[in-house]
Amino acid sequence: MPSDTAPANGRSFTLFLLIIVYALNFLDRQILSILKEPIAAELHLNDAQLGWMGGLAFGLLYSVLAIPVAWLADRYSRVTIMAASLAIWSGFTALCGLATSFPQMFLARMGVGVGEAGGVPPAYSLISDMYPQKQRARAMAVYSLAIPIGSAAGILFGGLMAAQVNWRWAFLVIGGIGVLLAPVFRLLVKEPVRGRFDAPREGQLSLIEVVRLAASKSSFWLMAFGASFASLVGYGFLYWFPTFLARSLHMDIVSRSQLFAGAFLISGIIGILSGGILADKLGTARKGAYPLVPAIAFLLSAPLYALCIMAKTPHAAFFLILIPQALGLMWFGPLLTAVQHLAPASSRALIAALFLLITNLIGLSAGPYFFGKVSELLKPEYGADSIKWAFVIGLGFYLVAAVLLLLASRTIKRDWVD
Repeated sequence: MPSDTAPANGRSFTLFLLIIVYALNFLDRQILSILKEPIAAELHLNDAQLGWMGGLAFGLLYSVLAIPVAWLADRYSRVTIMAASLAIWSGFTALCGLATSFPQMFLARMGVGVGEAGGVPPAYSLISDMYPQKQRARAMAVYSLAIPIGSAAGILFGGLMAAQVNWRWAFLVIGGIGVLLAPVFRLLVKEPVRGRFDAPREGQLSLIEVVRLAASKSSFWLMAFGASFASLVGYGFLYWFPTFLARSLHMDIVSRSQLFAGAFLISGIIGILSGGILADKLGTARKGAYPLVPAIAFLLSAPLYALCIMAKTPHAAFFLILIPQALGLMWFGPLLTAVQHLAPASSRALIAALFLLITNLIGLSAGPYFFGKVSELLKPEYGADSIKWAFVIGLGFYLVAAVLLLLASRTIKRDWVD
């Protein structure tokens, strides 16, 4: 059995670089949320079109292409795949700044999704080979800090750039930074030995074998769909909350970018770190803690989000969103770690990609569109407050996610692979 002691070997520096790349992943992905209003005004887009652009345009190819990319990552250099992916998605981000119509912007966003398909599953596999089992949930949580960091940076930078110059330069600058970083990342990051902290296993599973393995484990499906419905709410809120601040609380683009960036950064760091630490501490004695921690968090988050949505002032919205946002992000460390233990070490990137395929097809692809479409349908009755009531309706998905993860906490011990 491999040693459970992990020598440093530069892993902290490698994790830092992985976080930087993942932060750019979310920065490029979420910068659109703060720029929706000036883009909609110039390109004459409605809420449903904005929802398509933020959801399906990005999420469809991002989700599907993650499978073949993960197959490659289980066999070839994960670092090379990530560097190439960074260059591709950053190039298409820059192209978003040149779009002059909805179809052009839609296609550019699809290109961002194509590139980002290679950014996450290889990273999960790398981290699992850098840290022993008892430290992985925390390592995954630290890596996932890139989500609030990148999202907050994108929201703040996009808002300031749009106010000082225009929305196009926000895309051009951020895309250029990623293209320049790609070769540096490839040069500095070294591949760890696959499965170095895990029991040796014979051979490598094919794609069909990994699909069959996942299909045979109820925990995989319960966690995948639980994360999917939670992501539908999470991505929907992340994409549309700046619009709520603009329409219901009448904030200008700089003020709403500052408020939401600050709130998401604080709550994201607290929530993601707390989820990873709790899962590592409780999961040692009971594997069911990995899905149970986020299940409880989602049950608490839904009513607290509802209070935030009813806020009458920007200050109230800021303080009321901190706790539910933190609770809503606690699932990353626990669930990502648990999924890594549903397959042998040689197939971790692939099973992670299958998990992300389901999660992103439902959550990322449908979330922004769902809230945008519901808001569009409610506009005749609720006017500018239609997005507020779309949020209220969407919170029900958190309750569905909690039930699925509670069920997963009862089956995961049977499906776990050490």
